[in-house]
Amino acid sequence: MDFSPIVPALPSLWEGMLLTLKLLAFSVIGGVALGTVLALARLSSNKVLSLLAGFYVNYFRSIPLLLVITWFYFVVPFIIGWITGTNQPIGAFTSCLVAFMMFEAAYYCEIVRAGIQAISRGQVNAAYALGMTYGQTMRLIILPQAFRKMTPLLLQQSIILFQDTSLVYAVGLMDFLNSARSQGDITGNLHEFLLFAGLIYFIISFGASTLVKRLQKRLTV
Repeated sequence: MDFSPIVPALPSLWEGMLLTLKLLAFSVIGGVALGTVLALARLSSNKVLSLLAGFYVNYFRSIPLLLVITWFYFVVPFIIGWITGTNQPIGAFTSCLVAFMMFEAAYYCEIVRAGIQAISRGQVNAAYALGMTYGQTMRLIILPQAFRKMTPLLLQQSIILFQDTSLVYAVGLMDFLNSARSQGDITGNLHEFLLFAGLIYFIISFGASTLVKRLQKRLTV
């Protein structure tokens, strides 16, 4: 096996990794934000909101991510074009970003919901006794504690998302894995490039998982 063509291809692979990390960062931010809203809706006393949020979570957790990416690749340009009144192309990155945000929000929702429910109900009652509104109670008392408890789980889900970003090959987006595959096809060293890509994914995922375990022990203490 010849791994020498990997060195000249590193700039192209780095561009692919930057796109992967960019997609990951925006998807985590958007997914956590939407997941928090969904979690509050699921815990709401309003049955309509709770049922709608529950349906959203159960639906997206019951279908493959690859299928969601493919759907949104075709649907998102039409929706954004209808909203903005323009026919400008959206691009594969935006479509994949929306797909990841909405798909991961279903998983982040359950993590956030569990974190909120882990907080003692007595703290909520105490906040109401002090004259705080529901919004103030959640924003100032419950959510800060909940996010501290669920930070390891959020990070662990983000590691899974990092691995799942490789599925964007289905719509031709040149992420790290697709860049490695493309360079392997060009140089005729496909196996070497795929092995190198797998090694990089393993190093990043294993390293991040180790840090999450240490963080979890610290937060537990």
